[in-house]
Amino acid sequence: MQSKAGSVEQYLAALPDDRREAIEAIRAVILKNLDKKGYEEGMQYGMIGYYVPHSVFPAGYHCDPRQPLPFASIASQKSHMALYLMCVYSDSENERWLRDAWAKSGKKLDMGKSCIRFKKLSDVPLDVVGELIKRVPATKYIESYQAGLASSKGAAKKKPAAAKGEPATEKAAAPKKAAAPKKTAAKKATRRAD
Repeated sequence: MQSKAGSVEQYLAALPDDRREAIEAIRAVILKNLDKKGYEEGMQYGMIGYYVPHSVFPAGYHCDPRQPLPFASIASQKSHMALYLMCVYSDSENERWLRDAWAKSGKKLDMGKSCIRFKKLSDVPLDVVGELIKRVPATKYIESYQAGLASSKGAAKKKPAAAKGEPATEKAAAPKKAAAPKKTAAKKATRRAD
């Protein structure tokens, strides 16, 4: 559920009291531990976002170079609140650390690729969130991000090319399945966010 708010203050003002309290608490922890030289706070993709600005990383986000490189976001969704951590999505070491630290807190982790879903603030170990944010300064995040991009591009280049008229792999030779029905734009956006 993307907000049309133009500022963080407008976003927060539009939330119900219980959600505003939770989002503000997580925001305070992020801001306290955020690398101030490399990240900025603002609205991005209809959420409160923390990102590497173009002044620090001119290339921007590879999916949309006009956007600064996303690092973390907080959002109030229809049936839950969410904390999006791109530094966990792109770095398996950060993901392992987060899962271990969260488990030690005794709280249940409801996590997708980069999205931690929660219903109330007490579901979130704020000290774990703060420590993760502190562990990933912008320079480290940019290095990890670029390494991930290079790795994915290298993997695409290593795929063997098939001779004309021959399938490249056994999978390619298998009969094609009927096309799945098209997903709606809303479902695609939701899946991308998680």
